[in-house]
Amino acid sequence: MKLFLKGHRCYSPKCPIEKRASPPGQQNEKKRPRPSDFRPYLREKQKVRRLYSVGERQFRGYFRLASKSKGVTGEALLRILERRLDNVVFRLGFASSRPEARQLVRHGHFNVNGRRVDIPSFLVRIGDVVLVREKSRALPLFKDRAAEAEARAVPEWLVRDLTAMQGTVSRLPERENMDAHIQERLIVEFYSR
Repeated sequence: MKLFLKGHRCYSPKCPIEKRASPPGQQNEKKRPRPSDFRPYLREKQKVRRLYSVGERQFRGYFRLASKSKGVTGEALLRILERRLDNVVFRLGFASSRPEARQLVRHGHFNVNGRRVDIPSFLVRIGDVVLVREKSRALPLFKDRAAEAEARAVPEWLVRDLTAMQGTVSRLPERENMDAHIQERLIVEFYSR
């Protein structure tokens, strides 16, 4: 499945998923073994981990936090993952991919509520203002991203101001605003076994 981890390259014919029809690894004549019942649960968890660039221990912590919250556990887990600062930067259009957003946050190009934050896993709250730092705005990268961001749609739970190079969290993300191809039910069942 296409996870769009390579930014603009995933929208072009140069995408590795479209170029190669066979799965990675040595191509031989042996048939693959029959997939187990456990496989779809593990693959869904690994897909979401890879999509949001989260390690296993951190992902397990997010699941524990989601299971303690009120409401549906799967939706709460996705809500936590969507509120990560690197994901918010990506959703606002200040980066072309989540890995690039993670690197930009790590290098300290963003302020949250006037304070410099360089932790990609920082969870934003309602009313938080994510702002590109004054020194960083002059970089050619952010000028290019501002031009590209005009064409990209912003989720309903975020408000973007490209002239000020900032975004505001207006409310918590809902399931309708998240990726539709994620089956959070399988992740909950994976950790519930």
